[in-house]
Amino acid sequence: MRKELEAVVAAIRPVDYAGLEPAARAHLDNLTKPRGSLGRLEDLAVQLACVQGGGRPCADPARVYTIAGDHGVADEGVSLFPQEVTRQMVLNFLNGGAGINVLCKTSGVQLYVVDAGCLGDDFDEHPALIRGKVAQGTANLAKGPAMTDDECLAALLLGVSLADRAAAEGVRVLGTGDMGIANTTPSTALYCAYLGLSARGMTGPGTGLAPDAVDRKIGVVERGLAANAGVVASADAFGILAALGGLEIACLAGLILGGAKNRQVVCVDGFISTAAYTAAAHICPDVRGYCVLSHASAEPGHARAVAALGLKPVLDLGLRLGEGTGAAMTVFLLRCAADIFNNMASFADAGVSEG
Repeated sequence: MRKELEAVVAAIRPVDYAGLEPAARAHLDNLTKPRGSLGRLEDLAVQLACVQGGGRPCADPARVYTIAGDHGVADEGVSLFPQEVTRQMVLNFLNGGAGINVLCKTSGVQLYVVDAGCLGDDFDEHPALIRGKVAQGTANLAKGPAMTDDECLAALLLGVSLADRAAAEGVRVLGTGDMGIANTTPSTALYCAYLGLSARGMTGPGTGLAPDAVDRKIGVVERGLAANAGVVASADAFGILAALGGLEIACLAGLILGGAKNRQVVCVDGFISTAAYTAAAHICPDVRGYCVLSHASAEPGHARAVAALGLKPVLDLGLRLGEGTGAAMTVFLLRCAADIFNNMASFADAGVSEG
């Protein structure tokens, strides 16, 4: 399996911004508006055009994968909600009742739910469900590695397969979504390990923990970093993901790698998805050019992580739900950006004098 992952990484090519961006910018500058007056929409249009090799950018079809998994670190009391809520929320997704269902429907985005590592038996078959259970959740990262190397590899390659399936079905834009009780804890640990950030500076309330519980959560993250200190010190990108991540986080990282391989734009959701992006970007830095950070999470550490990564979120709406909700909304903005690029009149076409 390691050779399969290496082949995926080897197939990822950097986006040719140097060669393609000047023509895309020139086209936008020739439209009936002051230069740069549509701000980030113009940047998104340029990114779409460059990722897709030049020409007319396209944001459709678009698909969000909401990937679910359970976490052994939940035993440490780092979430207000019991672990069975992961499974209950998967059923809610499949019944169409969650925030991500509503926003995907509103934005005209396809939605699939993926079981990468939920506790319990396989879910009943459903048209929107992908069964990909790698394991019955992760081990407790506060006591040692969350995943074996084989489990982490399987989760990464599951994510690649999701991107490949979407590409085979014509999907141009992917969105990342997550569900997993306690998953802000492994995400925080990953940020600390990859970016050299402190547990105290990065750890937040997650599902709404009180200040004393946040202090306890900080201790759990610090214990996890200590328990896996050897791999953290090694700076091995894959090893850090296996030691401190989660099955759904690794699957999301694989989805990002697969999307980059397939030249798909990837809308990265909030705190957990950005941790998956951080892992993917450490495995293969060239994924950066393919990714759009959908929104600034209200989880306090997200701003610090985003600053360390040198990213700029598209939206800042105080979101902290996850599920892919921010990604679904950002797909709509990508569609707006593509339509501006493709359908707005030029100065010559409209008979408007240029400045």
